[in-house]
Amino acid sequence: MGKIAFLFPGQASQYSGMGREIYERFPTAKAVFDNADAAVGFPLSKLCFEGSEDDLKLTENTQPAILAVSVAVYRLLTERDTMPDYVAGHSLGEYSALVAADSLEFADAVRLVRNRGRYMQEAVPAGEGGMAAILGLAPGLVVEICKRAADGEVLGPANLNAPQQTVVSGSAVAVKRAVELASQSGAKRAVLLPVSAPFHCELMKPAEKRLEADLQRTKFCDLKFPLVTNVDAEAITSGEEARAALVRQVCQPVRWEESVREMIRLGVTFFLEVGPGRVLSGLVRQIDRSVRVANAEDEESLTAALEKLARERTADGEAEAEAEA
Repeated sequence: MGKIAFLFPGQASQYSGMGREIYERFPTAKAVFDNADAAVGFPLSKLCFEGSEDDLKLTENTQPAILAVSVAVYRLLTERDTMPDYVAGHSLGEYSALVAADSLEFADAVRLVRNRGRYMQEAVPAGEGGMAAILGLAPGLVVEICKRAADGEVLGPANLNAPQQTVVSGSAVAVKRAVELASQSGAKRAVLLPVSAPFHCELMKPAEKRLEADLQRTKFCDLKFPLVTNVDAEAITSGEEARAALVRQVCQPVRWEESVREMIRLGVTFFLEVGPGRVLSGLVRQIDRSVRVANAEDEESLTAALEKLARERTADGEAEAEAEA
């Protein structure tokens, strides 16, 4: 069979109530949330299950909440003897991937991402930064649009998600100009995003410096399976490489399309999104429809993903047997 990659999300389609079902159904998942509560010193689990959308959308709350759900689902997969050959995470998801690869302790990751969210929130005064999604234009054209729209302000690609999907980030006025230019250039859609900070751009430099100090104080071990990083779209296996990538990730774009293509080049044929939502599953389908995709975020999708993976393994085994015969 081809290789398996686990993908860890950096956002959720819905925040309120995420993770509650697996917390109530599985002791392993409950233990993850209990550990997260202890790590941050307040009931993060209660915030996940009962918090308002507004509270959960504050990035210092969003980041540890998504991390906790993703790691809880991952632990359930490992209990069922399902392990990846490669891991990758979109933005925040890279921390979940490093926990999965035994490079970063879960409690350390929870504290780091809560600080990361707060540092990002505090890096730019409210209203001065922004982000926008541009659909239907090639990444190269979006880069040119950013150069034209910047006009001395900070602006550039933040998420290179798929062949026709790029998110830009920077000063609010420049982002608005980019939306207008993208629309004039034939974009299918160019919309401002309701985000709390302009992530993955040079405006995050103050956050990068503060986070780097935290990361330097944190222990990183070598990875038990390779991680394809956001910043370089290349596989790494050392803890020091992982630490450095997390520092550079703050201000540099997420090279998601390149990361997925690199995993395919390395032999991955099955991608499993581990955590809340199906955003990454959709992006993989946009990038290459020949690979198989599934997601696991609750009991139903977890069971369905395991069944799909089992069918893939059976089909591949039969194909190999026929080839040998």
